[in-house]
Amino acid sequence: MPSTRLTAILQALLVTVLWSTSWVLIKIGLRNDLPALSFAGMRYSMAFLFLVPAVLASPRERAVLKSLTRRDWLILAGLGVITYSFAQSAQFISLAYLPSAMVSLLLNLSPAAVGIMSIFWWNERPNRLQWLGIALSLAGTLLYFLPIAEGGLALAGIVAALVALLTNSAATLFGRHINLKSHLTPLTITFVSMGIGSGLMLLSGGMLYGFGNPSLSDWGIIAWMALVNTAFAYTLWNHTQRSLTPVESSIINNLMMPLIAFFAWVFLGETLSIKEIWGLVLVGVGVLIVQGYKV
Repeated sequence: MPSTRLTAILQALLVTVLWSTSWVLIKIGLRNDLPALSFAGMRYSMAFLFLVPAVLASPRERAVLKSLTRRDWLILAGLGVITYSFAQSAQFISLAYLPSAMVSLLLNLSPAAVGIMSIFWWNERPNRLQWLGIALSLAGTLLYFLPIAEGGLALAGIVAALVALLTNSAATLFGRHINLKSHLTPLTITFVSMGIGSGLMLLSGGMLYGFGNPSLSDWGIIAWMALVNTAFAYTLWNHTQRSLTPVESSIINNLMMPLIAFFAWVFLGETLSIKEIWGLVLVGVGVLIVQGYKV
């Protein structure tokens, strides 16, 4: 029904806005001296706890959990380590050193990275239009970054952003492989992988850097991101996938890049030059081409 599809589009737009605000909230928390790794661990560990009632209240989810084999646990643990312990940790760390728009641009190269990785993982070769999209994305990245002024970029932030890019791309392919298993539900996959990955992230962050001294407002940010921007948003996004095509979802999700740049400008005072704006535009167009012509 048209009304159902319109509702799904509006819901997907809401999720995209919520996910975009996460970048501003992360920046605020980091500016309040919350350790990046511990901050990420607290967010996703709390989100995992918010998912516990939803899983335990569902007979189907409880049955799936009970049916998990040792191999299933190992696979989901691997997904959790890649998705949360590495990818999300690296994203938080990169935001501690770099402007939000710059990190967003690098992570938006994920579809291009996935397209290249798919050649080796799935033996799926991008078509000509997808190669064009990959080329546009890389050109936009070069336009954004070059020329690099001496001392203008934090090497640690660049390295962390690239780690986030590669691990996010690997997690996409790995997650696709896992979701093909009919006996695992999306909620079970998210619940188990997030629980393991966030737990390791929280433990390592606490041991290496401590947890800082979160204020009441910091705890409010962590709780909001965990409940609304993670547990609620991911659940709502999965719900929209029943009504929207992959192309529609990709286009809506791709709005995150300009939204992040806008929110960073309004709330964080981060500005962009004309050259950087054109770089973001080229990357966005390239990503749309890569995602829009998938299967």
